[in-house]
Amino acid sequence: MRRRLFFPALGIWLALGTAGCSGLATSLAADALSGSGSGYASDDDPELIEAAAPFGLKTMETVLESEPEHRALLTALSAGYVQYAYAFVAEKAHVVEDDDYDRSQALKRRAKKLYLRARDFGLRGLAVDDPGFAARLRKNPDAALAKKTGEDVSLLYWTAAAWSLAISAAGLDPAMVADLPLAGALAKRALVLEEDWNDGALHDFMVSYEAARPDGDLAAAKTHFERAVALNGGRRAGTYVGYAEGVARKQQDVKLFRSLIDKALNVDVDAHRDDRLANVINQRRARRLLARIDDLFLVVEDEATKEATP
Repeated sequence: MRRRLFFPALGIWLALGTAGCSGLATSLAADALSGSGSGYASDDDPELIEAAAPFGLKTMETVLESEPEHRALLTALSAGYVQYAYAFVAEKAHVVEDDDYDRSQALKRRAKKLYLRARDFGLRGLAVDDPGFAARLRKNPDAALAKKTGEDVSLLYWTAAAWSLAISAAGLDPAMVADLPLAGALAKRALVLEEDWNDGALHDFMVSYEAARPDGDLAAAKTHFERAVALNGGRRAGTYVGYAEGVARKQQDVKLFRSLIDKALNVDVDAHRDDRLANVINQRRARRLLARIDDLFLVVEDEATKEATP
């Protein structure tokens, strides 16, 4: 699970016999399904992956019924639902928002449900060897997380990502917003355990986390951004898009925003196979943000004069 997932392996052949799986066969099926989805991550056709992914996710859920404490399968489900919701549901909500507000809101509600499903799979995975973890996390996060080791980093990351994205999708729901420190605590524990995990993915998370908090530390966000770029070698468009959307927008720094979007769009999507699909999707997001720059900033730099214009 160390390699960056975009979608878990689907193991489509397993669907033919899933209903009758038992014992060793079911365990082998769970192991196969929870493996790295490099065939998906290296694809350059998001629509193809969007159509295929739900089948694989539901297949994994079916196998999980027979292997309810399979940590790798729970991790893959958490990761898969987070990424599916982010790339194909929440992003679509933003795309249609101006033309079809009602549909946009419906998509955001669906994204929230999928994120919460991903969060719950993650919490289940974290409780497999640590019963009662979720309840103890709410009572005393530091004590609950102190038991977690390097083997838990993937689950900590995906659970934190799912939880924070669900909070974002919920808007101003105070009950959800109150949980944001819990999502942050999961990611911070993972950082302590393996700060370079997945070539800086945890630092990418912390950029968005600090930017999302009303009293977020934007200096710390910058440090996390720089560390993420150092770890991934600048090959991930999402690192630049996340900092542009979270920090540059919050600071109303349009020049920084343009520079970051430009760097995201200049990432060679074919240079690194494992990041191809994520880069294609994040470059689409970058273009959408650039097209809405007048809505995102109070003052926009005029391209012709390079002067600030209202």
